Amino acid sequence: MTALYIVLVLVVLGVIYAVSLYNGLVRKRNIASEAESGIDVQLKRRHDLIPNLVETVKGYAGHEKSVLTDVTMLRAQSMQATGMKEKAGLEAALTRSIGNLFAVAENYPDLKANQNFQQLQTDLTAIENEIQLARRFYNGAVRDYNTAIQSFPAMLVAGSLGFAPREFFELEDKGDRQTPTVNFS
Repeated sequence: MTALYIVLVLVVLGVIYAVSLYNGLVRKRNIASEAESGIDVQLKRRHDLIPNLVETVKGYAGHEKSVLTDVTMLRAQSMQATGMKEKAGLEAALTRSIGNLFAVAENYPDLKANQNFQQLQTDLTAIENEIQLARRFYNGAVRDYNTAIQSFPAMLVAGSLGFAPREFFELEDKGDRQTPTVNFS
C-alpha cells in the first residue's frame, strides 16, 4: 500500500512539474510576442511621421526627388514586412534613407529653420529612441524564451508542444556594427 502512495505522489509531482514547465514556456512566449508588438507600435509611429517629414522637405527641396522617393518606397515596403529578419533589414535601410533626407535638408537653411521641420525631426529622434528600447526589450524576451525552450528538460517537449525558436531583431548590414571613425584633422 505504501508503494502505491509513493507512486501516486510521484505521478502528482510529475504532473505539477509538467504543468509548471508548460506554463513557464507559454509565459515567455507571450512576453516575446508582447515585445514584438511593442516594436510594431513604435515602427507604426515612425511610419506615420514619415509622410509629414517628406511633404515638409518636398516643399523646400522638391528637386531632391530620388531621396524622397527612396524614403517613401522603403516606408511602404517596411509596413508590408512580416518576418522579424525582413523587418530589421528594411528598417535599417529606412533609417539610412531618413539620414540621407536629413543630409539633404542641411543644404536648405530655410528648411532647417522651419519650425514644423524641427518639430518633426525632434519627434523622429524621440521615436528612434523608443524603437531602440523596444528592440532591446524584444531581444531580451526572445533570448529568455529561446533559452527556456532549448534548455533541458524543456527541450524534450517544447518542439512537440509548438514552441519554436524566434528570430532576434538584428542589424542586417554588418557595416552598421562598426564604430564610426572620428577625425578632427
